[in-house]
Amino acid sequence: MATTDTDSALNSSDHNDPGKGPRINGENGSGNDNTGLTPPLVDLHLHTTASDGQLSPTELIDRVAATSLRIVAITDHDSTEGVAEAQAAAERHPGLTVIPGIELGTEDGDSEVHLVSHFVDTSAPGLQDYLTFLRNGRVEAAKGTVNKLAELGVHIEWERVMEIAGGAVGRPHIARAMAEAGYVQNAQDAFQRYLGNDGVARVRRPKPSPGDGVRFLHSIGATATLAHPQTVKGLRNVLGFLVDEGLDGIEVFAPKYGTSDRERRLEVASRNGLIAVGGSDYHAWGAADEIVPGDPDTVGPPIDAVERLRAAADRWKASPPAGDFNVCGVPETPGGTQATPGAG
Repeated sequence: MATTDTDSALNSSDHNDPGKGPRINGENGSGNDNTGLTPPLVDLHLHTTASDGQLSPTELIDRVAATSLRIVAITDHDSTEGVAEAQAAAERHPGLTVIPGIELGTEDGDSEVHLVSHFVDTSAPGLQDYLTFLRNGRVEAAKGTVNKLAELGVHIEWERVMEIAGGAVGRPHIARAMAEAGYVQNAQDAFQRYLGNDGVARVRRPKPSPGDGVRFLHSIGATATLAHPQTVKGLRNVLGFLVDEGLDGIEVFAPKYGTSDRERRLEVASRNGLIAVGGSDYHAWGAADEIVPGDPDTVGPPIDAVERLRAAADRWKASPPAGDFNVCGVPETPGGTQATPGAG
C-alpha cells in the first residue's frame, strides 16, 4: 500500500524549488509560481467509480498528477474500494500522496449530513462489514426508485443502472439512465423533477445518525469532518451537537464557496476548534460548471490541515471512543456500532 505520509509532499525538492514546480505556501496550501497564480496543492474530497465518480481510481490519479496537486484524498461514498488502486497509481507519480478516506452518508431528521473521513485504515475490524451493509441499503433503495419511476411512466432498465454504476449504486446513476432514455434533459433535471430529497420517486435507505457516524469513524481510528455544510438543514444545531461528539473538522475550502463564504466558514472552524478542510468534491460528471481538481483559480486547504488530520487520526487510533452505539442489521464493530434507519 502506498504511504499516506505527507512528508514527501512537504519536503520534495521538486516542490520547494521555484524553478521546478509550485512552492509550498503554509498559509493557504497553494503553490506560488512566477505567473502570480496560487494553484492548490491539497484536495481532500475526490470520488471515483468505486461510488458515483465517472473516472476509475487510476484515471483520476493520472489526471490529478498533471496538476499542481501533491496531496489528495479518495473519499468515495460508503466505500474504500478505490483506495488501493489509487495508491498503486500514485506510485507512478513521485511526490503525489494519496490519503485513504471515505464519505459516510448520515441523516438527521429531514436533513442529509455527510461526513468525510481521512486516514482510514481500510482493514480496520468491522469497517468493511459496515460499508457492505450501507451499500446493500443503497441497492435496495435504488431498486425501489426504479420501480417507483416505472409507476410514474418512466421506464428504465435496472441492469443499465448497474452497468452505469460499475460499483456502489446511487441516484446519480439512475439519473444518467433516465437521461440516456430521454426522460430528462440531464442528471440535474432528473434530480429536480424526480430524485431530489423530496422527489416523487425518492426511496429512502437506512443511514446512521450523524452522531453514530462520528463515533463509528472514531472507533476505527479515522477522522470525522462535516462535508458541504451549506447543504445541512439546521446547521447551527447539527454542528453544535457534532462538536460535542468530537467532530474533527469542517469543509471550508470548496469551489462552491466565494471569499465571503470561506471567511465565514473559517470563523466557524476557529470558534469551534475544528480543522478547516475541503476539496473539489470532484465526480467527473462533465457538467459545464464542474470544477476540476487543481484548478488554479481555486483555493485549497493548507498543508497544515493535513498534518492536523493525521494527528487527530493517530489520537483516535490510540484511544477510540468508549460506549455502545448500535445499528440495525450490521455486525458489531470495535465500538459496538451499528447503523440506525434513516433517509437516503
